[in-house]
Amino acid sequence: MKIIILLIGILAAINVVILAFTSNIHQGHFVQGAVAVALILYAVFYDKTPFKLHVAIWTAGFAAIAFAGFLAVYGRLGSVDHTEDVVIVLGAGLRGEEPGTHLARRLDTAITYLNQNQDALVVVTGGLGAGRTITEAESMERYMVARGIAHERIIQEGLSTTTHENLIFANEILEDYFPDGFHGVLVSNDFHIYRATRMARQLNISVTPLGAPTPTFTIPINYLREMFAVVHMWVFR
Repeated sequence: MKIIILLIGILAAINVVILAFTSNIHQGHFVQGAVAVALILYAVFYDKTPFKLHVAIWTAGFAAIAFAGFLAVYGRLGSVDHTEDVVIVLGAGLRGEEPGTHLARRLDTAITYLNQNQDALVVVTGGLGAGRTITEAESMERYMVARGIAHERIIQEGLSTTTHENLIFANEILEDYFPDGFHGVLVSNDFHIYRATRMARQLNISVTPLGAPTPTFTIPINYLREMFAVVHMWVFR
């Protein structure tokens, strides 16, 4: 067993290092790095670990796996009927002026929906990040136009810097387009859907979630980060 734990820890550490060079650094890198070190140390001192500590570690591990499973299932349960008024695509990191891997997955999911509901508008959200030359919203619009979505269907929200602001500012824009109210599709990556949907409903924004797939090699780091973010939301909101 300790060999398996050691291998998992080493693979988690390698994964963090690779992602540090291929994606934007965020809290998830540090969380997974800490978990990787903890697993390696646990494996090294496995035979000297007291039984009660073994129980606590395994209980925490199974709880984390169950939590991640809940987020994954929730993120794939969206039931859009293609009669919604608008799609809201939450922003994410850019690579230069192009959408990063996660954002591209969100945009591809939104494009598939928009091709099946030609009457829907789309709001692309996200402001100007540190060191960036264009807003996330501008990059997202370019990506969608290049893939056949008419410019006239796209509304930019280019001021927000957080998910909460994505939703607030998008809602303010849409109130002008739909003075009698609207029902939207909320698009984000599957790991993020639960928290984003809960935020939207707290703001009285009527949405149906639609989860985009998360790239396989980034699943651990994003789910670890998101679990901490969800707990923070439960405690402080």
